[in-house]
Amino acid sequence: MTTQTQIIDSRFLRKYVKRFLTNSQAVALAIILIVSFVLIYSLSDLLMPVFISIVLAYLLEGLVSKAESIKMPRLPAVCLVFSVFMACFIFLLFYLIPIASQQAIELVQHLPEIIHSAENEIMRLPEMYPQLISEIKVRQMLYAVEKDLLTYVQNTLSRSAASVMGLVSVMIYLFLVPMMVFFFLKDKQILVSWFLQFMPKDRHLTVRVWEEVDVQIGNYIRGKFAEVFILWAVSYVTYAAMGLNYAMLLAVLMGLQVIIPYVGATLVTFPVLGVAYFQWGLGGDEFMYIVIAYSIIQMLDGVVLVPVLFSEAVNLHAISIIVAILFFGGLWGFWGVFLAIPLATVVKAVLTAWPRIGDENPNTSY
Repeated sequence: MTTQTQIIDSRFLRKYVKRFLTNSQAVALAIILIVSFVLIYSLSDLLMPVFISIVLAYLLEGLVSKAESIKMPRLPAVCLVFSVFMACFIFLLFYLIPIASQQAIELVQHLPEIIHSAENEIMRLPEMYPQLISEIKVRQMLYAVEKDLLTYVQNTLSRSAASVMGLVSVMIYLFLVPMMVFFFLKDKQILVSWFLQFMPKDRHLTVRVWEEVDVQIGNYIRGKFAEVFILWAVSYVTYAAMGLNYAMLLAVLMGLQVIIPYVGATLVTFPVLGVAYFQWGLGGDEFMYIVIAYSIIQMLDGVVLVPVLFSEAVNLHAISIIVAILFFGGLWGFWGVFLAIPLATVVKAVLTAWPRIGDENPNTSY
């Protein structure tokens, strides 16, 4: 029985490999995917500014195309969109980041007080529920948390002390990335034509996959940027009006939490409610107001923003999203997490368009 099963599997595998090798379009798509992955993975450290510039230029290209659709010439459209991009970039670099960084430093300085206050509240639990919680277990848990937190802070300080050269690299990137973004937009047709001469001529399947994911990826990333900005603005106005400490820092976290679906909303809950608790305590009405405001913002994000901004995005199963975040985040860190869903969309499109056993006319059906 085992031998018969092995023979059937071997025949199926040979049939699939034979069909794949005779399908020139499938071979071309496989080569393009493999070469692209190897180049990006192996050169990501050296050419990260180039990859970031390509991603930003790709995002801005949608705005340039909309400007061209109203009869604006290409170069003025590029200059207009690039000017808006640089204004946002300067606002981010010289206003938003310094304020958020200063508030982060202040929060770290008050962290021992916050931890001590939290310990006092936690140590009250064994007195209130002696049958459920043991004081010894609570002390062991607090000791483990303090030890892990101390280790994390020490590692963070070590990385910060060793990042002087990284700061120099960042300063170089701040000059190179905007310049490359402008030239990628301005000379798009020239660069695309030069790149296509190295592509296989029989690439109809590749074009089909690209056309399927192009609009969806563009809409997703541009929608994600819009979602980050809207959540940041609404959260900052709300928290500042309510007098919450570290309003800018918490608003930035509220915006960035949408980058990691499901997980981000859970993680950002702790700093927001923790700061509110340390500032007012559980007995104050202000704490409940913050809880209500935070819940309303999260609800509006899920009920209003996501359906409006991502109505044209491809639906992916929650397991697919989590696996994509773990896989691509492990490969490329922050950018891997941010681009996990678009990359998962690419994988889905490739698997959907990939030739299967039983398809007819593999070289002419696309």
